[in-house]
Formats: sequence, C-alpha cells, structure tokens
Amino acid sequence: MRCIQEIVSRFDTELEWRVFDVRGKAEVPDLTYDLFISTGGPGSPLDGDGHWDNKYFNWLDSVWDWNKNPDNPRKFVFFICHSFQMAVHHFDLAQVIRRRSMSFGTFPVHLTRTGLQEPLFQGLNNPFYAADFRHWQVVQPNRERFFKMGASILAIEKERPHIPLERAVMAIRFSPEMLGVQFHPEADPEGMIDHFQHPERRDVVIDEHGLEKYQDMIDHLNDEDKIPMTHDIILPSFIRRSLQAIGRQAVLA
Repeated sequence: MRCIQEIVSRFDTELEWRVFDVRGKAEVPDLTYDLFISTGGPGSPLDGDGHWDNKYFNWLDSVWDWNKNPDNPRKFVFFICHSFQMAVHHFDLAQVIRRRSMSFGTFPVHLTRTGLQEPLFQGLNNPFYAADFRHWQVVQPNRERFFKMGASILAIEKERPHIPLERAVMAIRFSPEMLGVQFHPEADPEGMIDHFQHPERRDVVIDEHGLEKYQDMIDHLNDEDKIPMTHDIILPSFIRRSLQAIGRQAVLA
C-alpha cells in the first residue's frame, strides 16, 4: 500500500484520491471516481465473508456495465495480484488454484505477442522482471470466455522445461479500460532491499527459500533493468494514460 500511495502521490497536481478499506470495513467506491487501483492480498482470492466480497464484485460489475455504455466517460481499473485473481475468478476467465509452493522473490515475466503491443508495457524488456509473492495462480484459460469478453492474455510465467506444470497467466487485459497483473508492479526496490536485508527477515527467507534465491532477489532489486524498471513503468503508465484518455483532472480510488 505504501508503494502504491507513493506512485499515486507523484500525480497530486492532476488528481484527487482516497483509500478504501474493502476487506476490513467493506468500503467500496462509487462511480464518481475515474480511476481505480485494486490492491493485492494476503489470503485466498476464493474466500470472503459474503459481505465485503459481494460488495466488491457488485462494484466490479457496476464499473463493467458503466463502460458498456459508449456515452459514459470511461472508468479505468488496474488489478494487482490478489484482486487480479478475484477478477479472473469472477469473470470465469481461468482456473484460480493454489500453487504447490509459494512463489517468493523476483522472476522473469514473458510477454505474449499481444503483450508486446500493450501500451502500459512499452519500455519493458521481454522478459521483464517482477516482484512475485503468492500462494495462488491463474491457469487453464477459458478461451471461449476470453473471446466473448474481448479479453486477452498479455504475459505468462517463466518457462520451466524441467517442471511438468502449466505456466501461469501473469497479465490480462479484460477490456480497453481494465487491466490486471498477477505480480506486484508497485514494489519499491529500495523499500524491499531495506525490508529483506534486516537480519531477522533475511535469515527467515534464506531458511525457507535458500541463499541463492535470496541473493538473486537482492541482485534484481539493484539492477536498473529489472525491478526498478517495472516499478517505474507499469503503474505510472496506467495513471498517466488514463488521465490522458479522460482529458481532465481525475479522481482516483
């Protein structure tokens, strides 16, 4: 959340914004807002209490229905990790299942042919690197639903020929106004380095994931062509391009 707020704060002269506590207080924004950033977890994307999750899905449907009317000004949504998985499940675009083991660290993400043309990813390498911390994954895309919705897969998990598992879907454009990713583009390299170099946290990571993975993560955080590039391009591009599409000062949830 801190990282998202830091990125949003760069646009303080162009928009007004507010944070909604969806799971804690069942708060959802109304449609007076122009842009929405839906955050990550923790927890299972398939679990809710029947209250906050229903309010969230009703909000999501309201934005979708609003954008179906060509006379309405566009409402833009960016989903991150946990909320991306929730949206995929809600729209029945793929299976959302638990991973055999937690994805933890920084990993390459491979753009599809469609992803190479995605404006929000312009300037990224292929593959690009992303911070990825999750117990769940999106797999087995429902091609019929993708076609019906006009959605497209933009990125997939790194190829692992030695592991007989399907690669997870890592980014989807749901519509011209909605895009989501199954990683954390907001991850702040400096903040992550400070967090994971704390001796107690470092030792926990090494104990659970190994020294090699820990060192790879720190190296990627320091490499300007990896996590810093992802941080500087994707979410700022979403906000900037949405503002340009709206053509006026915006309000952001």
